[in-house]
Amino acid sequence: MSKSAKALEKQDYIIVSFSGGKDSTAMLLRMLELGEKIDEVISCDTYKEFPAMYRHLDKVKVAVESAGIKFTTLRNEKSFDYFMFEFRSEKEHPVGFFKEHPELKGRSWATSKVRWCTKEMKIKVIQKYLRSLKEQYNIIQCVGIAADETLRIGRKGNQEKNKRLPLVEWGWTEADCLKYCYDKGYDWEGLYEIYDRASCWCCPLQSLKSLRNLRLHFPELWNELKEMDAKTWRKFQVNYSVRDLEKRFEFEEERRKRNLPIKDKGFYSELKERLCA
Repeated sequence: MSKSAKALEKQDYIIVSFSGGKDSTAMLLRMLELGEKIDEVISCDTYKEFPAMYRHLDKVKVAVESAGIKFTTLRNEKSFDYFMFEFRSEKEHPVGFFKEHPELKGRSWATSKVRWCTKEMKIKVIQKYLRSLKEQYNIIQCVGIAADETLRIGRKGNQEKNKRLPLVEWGWTEADCLKYCYDKGYDWEGLYEIYDRASCWCCPLQSLKSLRNLRLHFPELWNELKEMDAKTWRKFQVNYSVRDLEKRFEFEEERRKRNLPIKDKGFYSELKERLCA
């Protein structure tokens, strides 16, 4: 029998990719509500989700398993901290780099050009799992991309024939997804009242607004972020270490109390002096 004939014999296997965010949650809950066929729900643990997100994932898992559907949590056997503080790859640095810099360990903070965390904690783990199923099944992967996320919809990977975008089919926007989840009693303990997106709390690519909120609402995680930053070699962001950010945020608070602006020339001039002190 030819390879193409064997492929035709494979049974469709419907997988819902579930990150725990508002869009994938709305997609999954609505598919359950509609009684759509789901063979398995897969979730990928990055090791660095908000505690409230882990509790949300557990809550949804109960709903999925109560419907008789398999729920699988995937994770890299090596932790986030291992890759950040211990792992070394000669491929990612010039020859002899680590001989010249033996004190530098781990990949350190991700950058916009080297997003190793997404690759190691999610992409590789999911791809490996799907490969293990493709020998037996024709995988149909349902992905929670909202109808108003036009850039994501248009990406080549999301246009593959084995990908299905239910939210796009239904015309559901990001706002629709959040409202639907709230109406169903899923509120992430207020995460979406603080953040537009509830991704890894330690991400160096998040905005200053998000980092201000982390320091304000989750001081224990902010302290952990400072500890992480102190143990690694790459600067947290191009212009700031975490301690620099703390100085900036403290300075902003001082200025606000004095009814002074925090984005004018005087602010940045004095901030520069404080960071250099």
